[in-house]
Amino acid sequence: MRQMAPHDHDITSLGTSPGGAQPPLRLAVDGMDCASCAMKIERAVGRVAPGAEVSVNVPQGIVRVEAVDATRPLDRTAVTAAITALGYSVAPAGGGDAVAGAFRHGHDNDAAAPAGAHDHGASADAGPWWQTAKARMVGLAGGALALATILDLLWPAAGSWPFVAAALIGLVPVARSAIRAARAGSVLTIEMLMTIAAVGALAIDAAGEAATVVFLFAVGEMLEGVAASRARRGIRALADLVPRTARRIGADGRVAEVPAAGLVIGDRVLVRPGDRMPADGRIIEGAALIDESPVNGESVAREKGEGDDVFAGTVVQDRALTAEVTAAAADNTIARIIRLVEEAQESKAPVARFIDRFARVYMPVAVGLALATAVLPPLVAHADWTTWIYRGLTLLLISCPCALVISTPAAIAAGLAAGARRGLLIKGGAVLEGLAGIRMVAFDKTGTLTEGRPRVVAVTGFGIDEGEVVRLAAALETGASHPIARAILDRAILDGAILDPSGGLDLPQARAVTAIAGRGLSGEVEGRSLLLGAAHGLDDPALDAAVLAAGENGWSIAVLSEAGRPLGLIAMEDAPRADARAGLDALAAHGVQVVMLTGDTPAAAAAAGRALRITAHGGLLPEDKARIVREMQAAGQGPVAKLGDGINDAPALAAATVGIAMGGGTDVALETADAALLESRVGGVADLIVLARRVMAVIRQNVAIAIGLKLVFLATTIIGLTGMWPAILADTGATVLVTANALRLLRRH
Repeated sequence: MRQMAPHDHDITSLGTSPGGAQPPLRLAVDGMDCASCAMKIERAVGRVAPGAEVSVNVPQGIVRVEAVDATRPLDRTAVTAAITALGYSVAPAGGGDAVAGAFRHGHDNDAAAPAGAHDHGASADAGPWWQTAKARMVGLAGGALALATILDLLWPAAGSWPFVAAALIGLVPVARSAIRAARAGSVLTIEMLMTIAAVGALAIDAAGEAATVVFLFAVGEMLEGVAASRARRGIRALADLVPRTARRIGADGRVAEVPAAGLVIGDRVLVRPGDRMPADGRIIEGAALIDESPVNGESVAREKGEGDDVFAGTVVQDRALTAEVTAAAADNTIARIIRLVEEAQESKAPVARFIDRFARVYMPVAVGLALATAVLPPLVAHADWTTWIYRGLTLLLISCPCALVISTPAAIAAGLAAGARRGLLIKGGAVLEGLAGIRMVAFDKTGTLTEGRPRVVAVTGFGIDEGEVVRLAAALETGASHPIARAILDRAILDGAILDPSGGLDLPQARAVTAIAGRGLSGEVEGRSLLLGAAHGLDDPALDAAVLAAGENGWSIAVLSEAGRPLGLIAMEDAPRADARAGLDALAAHGVQVVMLTGDTPAAAAAAGRALRITAHGGLLPEDKARIVREMQAAGQGPVAKLGDGINDAPALAAATVGIAMGGGTDVALETADAALLESRVGGVADLIVLARRVMAVIRQNVAIAIGLKLVFLATTIIGLTGMWPAILADTGATVLVTANALRLLRRH
């Protein structure tokens, strides 16, 4: 079975729980920007909501609390109080997310932190970084340190008191945050370790280093906030794609400019050249080139006209058009993409869960090592107490696992946001991890590797000419919308069938048209009783030869007959997509094998396989596809991805390591499978896998940076080569480095 993340459910279930249980509590928490924040909040909420599942989405500032036990409902007031007691400001996250709430509130939903709020700093999104609380603290601590240094040079008799004052100015808010966290159950936080180290340094007369370390800690915290703000903007940029206003056409035909968030289903809007669509809709007047790259990453604009769907955030390029709104602002394509990405960010990949468990063990071990370093050498070897206490305090600063814990979620959040901006939707870190290991992709045929729209390639008449065969068959199919009917009607137009004044085909009227299960379509045309369908029950050597030839080419057939006598045969082909070969080549270039699994006839599957140069299996039922996927996994061919429509291929999608839905219907693309391609491109599968592998590579790099720096400074501290200020740089610097490294994923490749 595919590996699913803990919260991996489709987007339609957001805000509800299975079986009518209490919906999850979602809160927008202002001021979160590091792994230490997440750990403190998880522990504090866990104390007031025992047994609840707490998920902290640091990149988006969302805390999600879900009651696992229905008999123990969540107390919203207690949860909110536990978080605010840590110094954060809290607001409801709307219908499921903080960012999508911008669609309902004019894109301005950043809560301002109250006075005296979280000493970790107000959200960096509240304004320019130099106006944040963290930047002010850097200025205050830096000014105090500079003044102390000047006084030390000009007035040596003052001793260490200027540095003590400078250290205390920067340390007081850190110590206050440490005490709050300790009261909430988180004792071994970076703030507590920082407080102990600084106070210890003051106690052993290392005031200058204490003040320097406090200042560097403030700088590191500010940089973390700036990096976190950039990560948030990666997904907030999607919300900004939707214009704030729209030109709504009233019942009297007048155009008025109104907030886009206020549009309702059924409203008509005028969109001029160069404007973005203010809502999902359907064109009711006009035609234009539409740039859909903001939604699906496709760089080539598409011509769309009356009856075509258009999506919020897409750009009308050359002509004005009128569209009817088909989705409210909170439910348009952009809002749903954002909700999907946020939901995915809340789920942890297996590697992230492992690192969390590792960090919980590592932290007390590292603190114990720092304590042993401070006391054992003086007790056992009669070494200098001051020297070894100093080294022990330095190790305390190194021991915080912030960089290690944030290394994975930062990369996953950036990867999910980067994918969403390119029309690649991935439902969680576990799916990303699964995609990175894919070695085999099983494709559906119709509509995936092929156009999904058959075209007539050959017509054979038995006693009547080919044009008459098409004319009679088209008369039977008039009004039908299935692919075979469209193919036959298209051929009738191509053959020059006369259009009537209304623009329709001038065909004879068919009466008593009836679908006969297993046989086809029957009806009366011009007084003749006709049947259009399979060749079963028709005994004619010429027909048999034509059917055999069509089968060898992999064509589908429809036979027109009258009273058991064949009148003609229409052969149709579902041609490979124009981008199919290039997409398959891209997968091969990355070491991924491909197989086709289809319910179409073996002959049609073989023909498509030959055209695309891949292995093809035809005539498969849904359970057959699932069985083949499981067999490939059991045969040691590695993790298998299944690409399909997300509905008919449900058993195979479930059996695969990762199920991928391909564009076409936006609802299907957003709400089924583990990943989705908004743009129906075969090459999108390779893009998904490449993105996942890039994310996993960044995670490995981040873990190496976080652990490597700590090991280096641990060794150099014990032997006396480095002191406190390099130690704090190693800690906060590593956190900034791994976050910046993760943000590289937001660049376009």
